Order: sequence, then C-alpha cells, then structure tokens
Amino acid sequence: MANETLYNGITLPQTWPPRNVVESSREPIPVPYLAHPPQVIPIDLGRQLFVDDFLITETSLTRAYGKPEIHPQSPVLSPETDEEMDSGFCPMAAPFNDGAWYDPQDKLFKLWYMPGWFHSTALATSTDGIHWERPQLDVTPGTNLVWPNNDGSDRDGCLVWLDSDTPDPAQRFKMFQYYRHYKPRPGQPPIPPGSWPSQMARGEIVSEGWAQVSPDGIHWSDPVITTQVGDNTTFFYNPFRRKWCMSIRRSGRIDETTSLRARFYRESDDFLQGAQWDMDSDEVFWQRIDHFDLPDPARPDHRVALYDVNVTPYESLMLGLFAIFRGPENDICAAEGVPKTMDLELTYSRDGFHFSRPDRTPFLASSRKIGDWNRAYLHACGGLCLVVHDRIYFYFAGFSGLSPKMGPNDVGDTGLSRRVMYAGASTGLATLRRDGFASMEAGAGGGTLTTRPVTFTGDRLFVNVNAPQGELRVSVLDGNGDAMEGLGADACVALSVDSTCAEVKWSSGADLAALAGQPCRLQFHLQSGQLFSFWVTDDPNGASYGHMAAGGPGFTNGRDLPQSQ
Repeated sequence: MANETLYNGITLPQTWPPRNVVESSREPIPVPYLAHPPQVIPIDLGRQLFVDDFLITETSLTRAYGKPEIHPQSPVLSPETDEEMDSGFCPMAAPFNDGAWYDPQDKLFKLWYMPGWFHSTALATSTDGIHWERPQLDVTPGTNLVWPNNDGSDRDGCLVWLDSDTPDPAQRFKMFQYYRHYKPRPGQPPIPPGSWPSQMARGEIVSEGWAQVSPDGIHWSDPVITTQVGDNTTFFYNPFRRKWCMSIRRSGRIDETTSLRARFYRESDDFLQGAQWDMDSDEVFWQRIDHFDLPDPARPDHRVALYDVNVTPYESLMLGLFAIFRGPENDICAAEGVPKTMDLELTYSRDGFHFSRPDRTPFLASSRKIGDWNRAYLHACGGLCLVVHDRIYFYFAGFSGLSPKMGPNDVGDTGLSRRVMYAGASTGLATLRRDGFASMEAGAGGGTLTTRPVTFTGDRLFVNVNAPQGELRVSVLDGNGDAMEGLGADACVALSVDSTCAEVKWSSGADLAALAGQPCRLQFHLQSGQLFSFWVTDDPNGASYGHMAAGGPGFTNGRDLPQSQ
C-alpha cells in the first residue's frame, strides 16, 4: 500500500499506525514530522498555529504558551436534582469526559454529564454556554436523563461526539460508555447500584465498553459491546483522515513487575463496525508519561501516570488534553478522604498519532485547596472545546471531595465506590483567546519570523495579532529569500490592532493570487506585539476552512466555512 500523504504535506510511514513507541522508556515519545518536516507545507486548510516549530525556518521572536481564564460564574453547573445529589453521598453534575458541543440544528450548547457518582448519563442545554437548563425528557419522564442506570449496574467513563460528517441522520451522535454490571449468584438477592467493589465477593462483576448511536443525543441505540477495554477509555474523530480513533485505557509496563496507566490506539473507518477489533493486530501502544512529568511536590514519592487522553480537531491540527495523574492512588485517597490530584496539559498533533507536549505546565490545574469546587480530579470534556466568537470555551469537571452525608473516612451505604474522594463534582468553564495556545512575541526592538516554504490556493492573507501599541508587517519571499515585487514589508500596510481576524494588505495593491500553488515563504516583521496564527483563504471575511473542535455559533458543520450572502 502506498504511503498516505496528509493535507499538510506529512507522509505517513507504511506501517500505520506505528508500532515503534517504546512502552517502558521514560524518554519523550519522538515526533517524526518535527524532526523531518516536509520540504513544502500546504496551508490551504485552517489557521496555522505556532504551537511548535513545524512551520518555522528561523525566528528571533519568543514563543509564549497561553493559559485560560476561569470564568467568574464557574462552576456553571452544580448538583441540584435528586439524581445529582446521590442521596447526599457523592453529589455530581459534571462530565466524566462525556461531551460538550454546540448543535447548529437547534442553536443550543449541549452538555452530557454524569448526574451523581456512577449514575446514568444526563443532558443540559444552554443558549449562551454559561447559563444551563435541565430539559425534561421522555427517556425517564420528569428528568433530563438520556441513559438511566439499570439496577445492578454502574456507569463509569463516557464520551459523546457530534458527527457532522455522517450521511446517516440516525448516527449523528456517537457515544462510548463503560459499564459495570453486578450479577447476583444463584439464590443471592439483587445487588444495589453503586456496589463496586464491596459486593464483588458476593456477586459477579461484568465490565463492558458500549458503542451507541443516536439521531438527537437523547434516544440511543442498543449498545454494541466493544473489545474489552479499561475504564476511562474514550474516542475521537480525525476528520483530516476520516478515521474513528479509540483512546484505550490500559496499563503500560515500566518493567517486568510494574505497570502504570497508559494509552493504546486503534483506528477504523466506521464507528460501530470498528467497535470490535483484534487486540494483537489492530491495537498499538500509543501514549505514556515521560521523565518531564513530575509528581506533585506534596506527594514526591508518588509515581505519575497518564490517566486520560481527549483529542479534537482544531483548525489545522489535532488538539489534545492529557490528564496527568499526580496521586495519590485510590487506596490512599480512600484512607485519607481526599480526591485524586490531576492536571490537564495541552498537546498537539499534525498526523493524529504523534503528539508533542512542549509546555509541561498545567493548562488547567487542580487548585489543591480544601473547600474549592475544583480542588482536584479534573476531567476534560468530549469534544474538548468550543469556539465562541473570539474565545475558546473549555468545560471541565472539578471535584471538591466534600459530601453532605459522609466524613473523610465514611463509606456510603451502597459500597466502597461511595467515598468522599468521588464527592462534590461540578462543571467549570475556562476561556482562552481564539488561537491563544501559543503566541510568537516581540518587544519594542522588534523581530522576525520566517516560515518554511508553503503553498496555497487562496489570494488573501489573514492573521490573529495583538499589537495595538506596535505593528505587524509581512513580506512574501521567493526561493532566494528576496521579497517579491509589491509584496515586501516596506509595501505592507502596518497592522496596529488587537484582532483575531485581520487581513494583511500591501499598498501596491498586490495580492497572493499569482502565487497559487507556487512555494514561497512568509516573513513576519513584528514589533511590540503577539502573533497567534496566520492563514491564506479566498474568503474576504477570513473563513479559514478549518475544523472548529466541538463547534460554536456561526460555524457550518463544525468548520469555519464562508457564510452564504
């Protein structure tokens, strides 16, 4: 089979997915396309971000990684209903991954979440992404449940995906759920929900992954049981390659006697048909921690692990949040009455498999403060983030470890899973400037950034820039490094603005149309400002044709496409 070349010029190896990730190493996993980038990079698809050096030949600018702001109304969803309050044991109204999406069909923000620890799956809706309502649905009348637990079962991890590419309206929504069922032995009375693991000695436990589809995110198909996976397994869709990808929780070997939480990968063309696979031939080791992942200073002896991986398409790349587990382990949390400490770190991929994590400081950190709603155990949402005008919205779960009914060492009457370590979960909202993951910055003395050779078919150049007290100019360079006629920095109309979508123009009246398909370099001259992204398009309003993660108001099928006049 011929090697696949991607939209950005990266050619995949013939063995795909790769099988050369070293499971037991603690070195960072190599990213081949950063070590050996394409000679020429096509940039027609999406805004081009400076999260790594993939696009850069040379620069005197300084890269800075952005951090989100916690919205002042956070938490935006807290436990209220009977289901969410969990009889006072482990209240929860937050995503345990689940999903947060903007649905363009009814123009609503939608949040799937866990209502009460290990309970069911519920849906909340919003018109602005900040104020949320619990719609009364017909699945369980009088509630907002879309998948209620049955007796003798506990819901664990879950992920919901709004599929804008499917031709089948009955499969517009996809869901993976991880369930534990407790089956009584002969002559044994029914086992109550939430009993894991205290009832295991009396009954039989069956753990399953479920793949399901839905036309509306409310009424779901019967489950297709997946190949056996671990809890907190998730999935994502890679629209650049049109693949459904499983992010599989399993243990990764450190040595012959020790394992830590890690991730395995499996991809398929169809979500339901790909729910069963051969673990030896279809699944590969994928992601793990490395020696840059340090334990919490308060727990220096704890071994760090990769707890969770969530991924989404954003503009021209795949964006991920790695949940870095910094401890303590479950038995210690239960004994001390504290939630697990977990931070979320950003990671980026341009081939959908290899991820770079250049900034090892948390993007979203557990506060580690007693009484805070986001004290610990942070979880990202399926879909990861939404683009809302000039901001990116990140919804996430935070656990306080506070229970109305239990003290630090109490056990709920339905078993060991009801501990304060799993109590008090709410939904937070953090926001970031659009494309604000990384910026290239210059002070008053100015600096330049020159791209690798790029090609495009559009005729207009746009930038996301913050330089109201400075300026940005752009030169278009030929193969010799000389400015093309009429497209030099001296002819560029200086941009002294703070704008997430500003067009670059030249006083000569020249545009990029004559360069369609021809390799050239872009050289950015920046003084007293920040440059977040650039892109070339044929749309006068700056539509990038990129992917918009979990969507947002004004976008078409999850993409930044030109709006009809």
